Amino acid sequence: MTTRDEALKYGLSLDNAYQDAPFHDENWQIVRFKGNDKAFLWTYERDGKICINVKARQDRLLYWRDQYEAVSAGYHQNKQHWNTVVLDGTVPDDVIKLMIDESYRLISDSPTQRIYEAVKLIPKGKVATYAQIAEIAGNPKMCRAVGNALHKNPDPEHIPCYRVVNSKGELSGSFAFGGADRQKELLEADGVEICGNQVNLVKYQWKYVNTNENYVEY
Repeated sequence: MTTRDEALKYGLSLDNAYQDAPFHDENWQIVRFKGNDKAFLWTYERDGKICINVKARQDRLLYWRDQYEAVSAGYHQNKQHWNTVVLDGTVPDDVIKLMIDESYRLISDSPTQRIYEAVKLIPKGKVATYAQIAEIAGNPKMCRAVGNALHKNPDPEHIPCYRVVNSKGELSGSFAFGGADRQKELLEADGVEICGNQVNLVKYQWKYVNTNENYVEY
């Protein structure tokens, strides 16, 4: 990977990424994450060389600098979090992609985003509790945050928040996207039986096995 176009193309291939030129300067082309509009890939030319800036984990920040001469402390950015990579061909393509991937994960990761990703996992015909989603999202104590995030769901069509119920299986009394009746309608369309505004969790609760990064349905 030796050109700006190659770096931008890879960055834009990641989910919910978009290109921007924040300084009205064609030399600075960056890629942001739509979820929070933060940049995870900066591209620019400096001293006749194409460079990228990427964020790195603290345990890998200095490792990359030590491993490759083309990697140095982030130019014009916080050097305790960002690295600059000169695209001179000395850093293998797979390593550059790994660095961009890592930067993307660091920028895109947030409790709210993890909540949305967890909700996407709930299969049709099943429900999950707020506590389950909090656990899958990485913090069993943030049940209230789950409720707040789902109330502000930016994409109800693809983030099925109607499949989330309370610990008793009760539907929300103030479902944000059409009212409580709408949640019932959507669950019934999934094949979930509703009795007295409540779901039978023994029958319909989603079971999962948490294997760190992978969640296995059964």
